[in-house]
Amino acid sequence: MQTDATHLIQLNRTAAAHSAKERLFHFFLYGGLSLFALFCLLPLALVVTSSLTEETTLAKYGYSLWPKELSLSAYTYVFRNGEQLLASYGVTALITVLGTLIGLLVCSLLAYPMSRKDFRLRNPLSFYVFFTMLFNGGLVPTYIIVTQFLHLKDTLWVLIFTHTVNAFYVLLLRTFFATIPDSLIESAKLEGAGEFRIFFQIVAPLATPALATVGLFFTLIYWNDWFQALLYIDNRSLLPLQYLLVMLMTSIEFMDLNPNATSGMEMVPTESVRMAMAVLAVGPMSVIYLFFQKFFVRGLTVGAVKS
Repeated sequence: MQTDATHLIQLNRTAAAHSAKERLFHFFLYGGLSLFALFCLLPLALVVTSSLTEETTLAKYGYSLWPKELSLSAYTYVFRNGEQLLASYGVTALITVLGTLIGLLVCSLLAYPMSRKDFRLRNPLSFYVFFTMLFNGGLVPTYIIVTQFLHLKDTLWVLIFTHTVNAFYVLLLRTFFATIPDSLIESAKLEGAGEFRIFFQIVAPLATPALATVGLFFTLIYWNDWFQALLYIDNRSLLPLQYLLVMLMTSIEFMDLNPNATSGMEMVPTESVRMAMAVLAVGPMSVIYLFFQKFFVRGLTVGAVKS
């Protein structure tokens, strides 16, 4: 009995020691991760505070995490043409939502048959998609096709269709779809389900992590794109947010480089305006990322590792 009691006491001490080591490990692990997250947030906090700082204060004291002289002059300048800014926000939100949905639909419908082993053109189609990652027609032929043949210039569709299909996203989805057991699809076929019903009711729900990841990629592409608007959009009512901010930044840089041309005019808060535009551009995407982050890593790792 005494031996058993001694053994039990030793086991309890060992468990307590392991528990203490585990708590210490978790303390340093979570503490280190929290510190790393704080360092990652510091640049964003610096941008926000700089956008709220008086321009002369920025020029005199530089950037700081707490504004020495609070000012909304940068946002006042940016929102001076508020109607155009709101219209550009609406255009960007519309093309982001529509583009993401259409891009997900097209890419997934292209990737799904490529993942099926019973599809005869699986390998040629995969090679064709992969080939477009290495070579493309170039800017001039694309511009001619879009403007002269498709007649999409000065329409919202040109901002959507230019990013609808992405070869990397198609291959990523194909790899994820290939991990879905064939027995599920065969069982659905025995129950009389068609191909579209199998895809939308069985395959798509199981591929939610991959679809959410690709959806986030599409969202970032459409939200940040301004080059397509530079090429194809002349109507100011169709200007997306990013291109409007680029035009605003270009005009500010022109005024900085040509002070004689702007003599007698109001001084533009250049640096704080840059930060304010960064806040306006990044803010909505930061909120959206919070809802997609739980799918992000899982969708990338599972879709990229398994085959």
